[in-house]
Amino acid sequence: MASMRDIKRRKESVQSTGQITKAMKLVSSVKLQKAKIGAEVSKPYFETMYETVAGMIAKSGQLSHPFLQKSQSDKKAVITITSNRGLAGGYNSNIVKLVSKDERFKKENTVIYAVGTKGRDSLARQGYEIAGDYSEAINEPLYSDAMDIGKEVLSKFTSGDIGEIYLAYTIFKNTVVQIPTLIKLLPIDASDIVSEQEDAQDPLDKITLMNYEPEPEEALEAIIPKYINSLIYGGLTESYASENGARMQAMDSATSNAEDMISDLSLKYNRARQASITQELTEIIAGASAIS
Repeated sequence: MASMRDIKRRKESVQSTGQITKAMKLVSSVKLQKAKIGAEVSKPYFETMYETVAGMIAKSGQLSHPFLQKSQSDKKAVITITSNRGLAGGYNSNIVKLVSKDERFKKENTVIYAVGTKGRDSLARQGYEIAGDYSEAINEPLYSDAMDIGKEVLSKFTSGDIGEIYLAYTIFKNTVVQIPTLIKLLPIDASDIVSEQEDAQDPLDKITLMNYEPEPEEALEAIIPKYINSLIYGGLTESYASENGARMQAMDSATSNAEDMISDLSLKYNRARQASITQELTEIIAGASAIS
């Protein structure tokens, strides 16, 4: 059995850790409220943006545009959104696994545009090329950050350096549930969008074609970048809320575990103290008997 001194020292250490995790839980809870509001307010806009662009493409017939056609390059770009800090349970590792376990993303033909140092460092250690680092953007997501990322990946796509663009982020469902998600940004798969739209449309909508002013190519040239930027910003706000939700849950679990350990160590300490007192009494009684 460990000595009373060792048990007391261990108990004090756990109590100190428990105070830290409790404080971190409260901080994450406050940040989560703000991040949750931001995600909920912006989500309808991004969903409407997707539906609008999907509807345009579904009703446009066969369009010839670089954003709708696969590039000659087989290189893929993945925008990964993680956090700059740990202690968030499996939040960061889930995004890393989402990319590294996907057979489409071979190390030799995949470049990473990292938002968040945790994902950046993990993927770099696995041998992926980090083409861009926008880790500061996750501290407090702004639309201008999404524009910077979107401008960079779109320029690489239009120049033919990369053939496909993906976004790996975490959907915030509620405080307890966060869903790692991977979506394809470019090229926009018109056939998939058309099939989705046909399932949701009534017969009249299916035969109604989209009229463009100016030409379809010019309209898409202006709209698609905004569409990409919107999806990236949506991923940033969702991930920011998910990060704080995951960290709050992790710190809550850590605090509960610390309380359980403190209870167990208190019991062990009392038992050790009782054994020590019993031993002292036995020695006193034995000494007194020897004298008499």
